[in-house]
Amino acid sequence: MLDRLRESPRTTGELCACFPELDRTTVLQHLRVLERADLVIGEKRGRERRLILAPLPIKRIHDRWIGEYARAAVELLDELG
Repeated sequence: MLDRLRESPRTTGELCACFPELDRTTVLQHLRVLERADLVIGEKRGRERRLILAPLPIKRIHDRWIGEYARAAVELLDELG
């Protein structure tokens, strides 16, 4: 779902259509989890609900988890050099 939202903002219906193997209730449950984690922002526009990716929390996750491994890899390469 995050990959789909990375491509472009989508309505709830459009996102449900991206996952035909899942029923609407399952997609909405996943979206609630992503919204509670502040990874997705839902905005009500009339009858539609637009979903957008929240890039800042994802960057923070990257910096906290992936960044640490990247630094260790660079240090290791430096030691080998």
